[in-house]
Amino acid sequence: MINQVLPRSCRNVRRADRLTNRPGARRGGLRYNAFTLIELVLVVGIIIVLAGLVLSTVGYARKKGARARAETEMAAISAAIENYKADNGIYVRGPGTAMTVGSTAIPANVTDTLNAKANGDPTSAIYGQSSLYLYTQLSGDLTGNQQATGKTYFAFKPQMLSTDSNGVVTAIKDPFGTSYGYSTANQVDPTQGYNPTFDLWSTAGLTANPPPSGTDSITPQWLKNW
Repeated sequence: MINQVLPRSCRNVRRADRLTNRPGARRGGLRYNAFTLIELVLVVGIIIVLAGLVLSTVGYARKKGARARAETEMAAISAAIENYKADNGIYVRGPGTAMTVGSTAIPANVTDTLNAKANGDPTSAIYGQSSLYLYTQLSGDLTGNQQATGKTYFAFKPQMLSTDSNGVVTAIKDPFGTSYGYSTANQVDPTQGYNPTFDLWSTAGLTANPPPSGTDSITPQWLKNW
């Protein structure tokens, strides 16, 4: 049998391979397929930034959609008020005496009392009372049960109405979830309100009152007919 003699350099290479490939040998030149802590932190940071961008974009789109819908609803309600005026000779105003719709008491002349220049909180009672009176006059529903008994000037969609636990209407609701504002205050006092006909507006989700003096940064954000 002939033994093959390898050069010294080849013998060293094969010996090195045996040492490297033997069980338990440490492979210092290889890297394991795993993330380092810095890489994980970087990936998590990128995910957080992207999630924030997506959420802000969705929020902006929803707000923009709500504003567009409010403008459409206000235009339709305004047209209905004009039709009411054509039939009755006056814009919706009142009531002349206090009335009750469901469990909501509406004070006399509530539309003259609500002043857009001073009251910017749509969660206050007077907003709901005034818009509820407007609802009764435009819908022909004097009881709030969404069944018209008089002439109908506007057919309110369910999403436009706030109701109590019994399904009785309590206010006309804007797309931001609060009551629309309706006022005839300027007819009584030219220093109050804005239009000599009627004011119709949505605070676009804001609840702060306009300042009595100085720069007004509140009402410019509203959707309004003045």
